[in-house]
Amino acid sequence: MSAIGFIGLGNMGFPMASRLADAGHRLIVNDRDEGAVQRFQDEHPDARTAADEGAWQEADVIITMLPNSDIVEGVLTDGGVATAASLNTLFIDMSSSEPIRSRNLGQRLERQGMRYLDAPVSGGVRGAQNGQLAIMVGGNWHDLDQAKDIFDVLGKSVIHVGKAGTGHAAKALNNLVSAASVAATVEAIRVGERFGIDPATMTEVLNASSGRSNTSENKVRQFMLSGTFGSGFPIGLMTKDIKIATALADSLGVDAPFSHDCENIWQSALDAGHGAEDHTRMYEYLATTTPAFNDERQIHA
Repeated sequence: MSAIGFIGLGNMGFPMASRLADAGHRLIVNDRDEGAVQRFQDEHPDARTAADEGAWQEADVIITMLPNSDIVEGVLTDGGVATAASLNTLFIDMSSSEPIRSRNLGQRLERQGMRYLDAPVSGGVRGAQNGQLAIMVGGNWHDLDQAKDIFDVLGKSVIHVGKAGTGHAAKALNNLVSAASVAATVEAIRVGERFGIDPATMTEVLNASSGRSNTSENKVRQFMLSGTFGSGFPIGLMTKDIKIATALADSLGVDAPFSHDCENIWQSALDAGHGAEDHTRMYEYLATTTPAFNDERQIHA
């Protein structure tokens, strides 16, 4: 098994790195939260840390699972991990980063004698725990082939999207569609409820009809109507991905008015202080902020 450096032991990174360790890969882990590193070593005593001398030079592959492009670039470049690693190391950024910056980072690493894939994921914490993530990969086929054993441990599907940066573009655009689906589904259920349709019944209608979506099938009953709001993906991260998608559209000169309207809806929840809450709480948030829902009138059939 290959030696894998894994940087970022957060809600997603910790279970992903754990799956790789359990599959027999030798792990070198790093996180600015020393407590997370210690917890990982407690669960996986064979894992090494970046503090060990020469650790990064031993890694064939180094994975980043970090909050944004700023942090990824700060960790890897300008005297960072890429300087300490061996030539020809394969860097895989599985964060939700900005596509154009990812493409530039790949080119920069290539000039240093390294290789690069962007491979963001969809599936949330449960998908990370169960190895059921969808992985969208940008980069060349040869590097993807080297990473196949790693991706097989982490995901249920691996899609080669195109050149470096396209994986991050696809991830952001996917989450834009997901966010729009959440907002539209919540509004439909709330309107139906105002008209006298039970939310569970309206959800059943959606799931049996053309309005069916990942939101209606896997989020409404499980997290919204149940009141648990625990899908594992916060409003702040969803909003970040939406903004990456709309910024990409703007940079390419693509008119995307609906996407910007969606961004405004989610940004309003972020501005209201709900960024750390699960994104399924939009079921409550939209009910309290939309005037049509926030009155005492009830229309019955």
